[in-house]
Amino acid sequence: MLGTFQQSQIRIEVDASATKIHDSLLHPRELEKWLPSGRFATGMPEELHPGFEFTTKIGPVSIHHQVDVARPHCLRLLLSQGIDGFHEWYWGEGWVQSRLEGVTILPLSLGQSLNLLSLRQFLQQKGR
Repeated sequence: MLGTFQQSQIRIEVDASATKIHDSLLHPRELEKWLPSGRFATGMPEELHPGFEFTTKIGPVSIHHQVDVARPHCLRLLLSQGIDGFHEWYWGEGWVQSRLEGVTILPLSLGQSLNLLSLRQFLQQKGR
């Protein structure tokens, strides 16, 4: 893989219940509403589950995701192609934490920050 090893961990407060956060992260129909990379291909399940695989694009770079863990307060995605590594999400009442590690040419902490800000804004709008 071309690039450098990068790691980032961010935890933010959000004005949302653990259930709303869960639905926003594990339900592809909700996930694609706030994820900056946009639309998913057809055939996505109602809820992400271990073993399911999908690909997203950031400009010309494709990132393959394999769901490793999907639990009520945790999501772990194994990443390949544009990022070789993993992305973990943890959440509870009023908070979300994202941990991202991998080898890539992409600026991981910038993308992670944008994702978290987008999720926070989505949850605020959804709560109104």
